[in-house]
Amino acid sequence: MTARRGLRVLFRIAGILLLLYVSLSAGMYWAMTRPPDVFGRVMARTPLPFMIVLPFEPLWMHARAGVLKPGDTAPDFLLPTLDRKDTVRLSSFRGSRPVVLVFGSYT
Repeated sequence: MTARRGLRVLFRIAGILLLLYVSLSAGMYWAMTRPPDVFGRVMARTPLPFMIVLPFEPLWMHARAGVLKPGDTAPDFLLPTLDRKDTVRLSSFRGSRPVVLVFGSYT
């Protein structure tokens, strides 16, 4: 009788841990689909052990996959110039000259 009871308690604990893991993974996935400022605030408060235990990379690759394929036209956007005195729209270069978009940091 006590072995069966111990097994039942073990299954309940495993179920609770699985539910917690799925809930945390779903929360992380939700954060990954938000704008960068929201995602950054969530990540600033995320403890390092969560980053190790949760499937961060697969979630990130799925959440940020996008719908564009190679050869598709880039979506139009508007950005300020470096001196912040003017703006540049990507579509203004369409058909006139090649444009290279570099995302990231050189630091």
